[in-house]
Amino acid sequence: MSLQQKQKITNLLTICIKAGKIVKGYDSVVEAMKGSTVSCVMTAADISPKTLKETAFMCSKYNTVLIQTELTKEEIGQFAGKQTAVIAVCDKGFADKFMTLSNT
Repeated sequence: MSLQQKQKITNLLTICIKAGKIVKGYDSVVEAMKGSTVSCVMTAADISPKTLKETAFMCSKYNTVLIQTELTKEEIGQFAGKQTAVIAVCDKGFADKFMTLSNT
């Protein structure tokens, strides 16, 4: 992923957070998935293998797209106000844009 792509994801994440369309933290994300309000789940680059495995399992169980970013927990924390390895996007428009940015 290029620096420009990472910056675009960071900018979009900032907008998404200000719009109140994210859920932070593994447990909160799983609860949101159970409530069918999640459009996609994003993970930090430095997520633990165990948490990544559990997150991937839950995403597959609830048919939710999983995006692995190159942002660290610390970088996500700078924007989200809390260091976290797992965040859920609760807006289809934002989720679609994150998917587009992560695939290019």
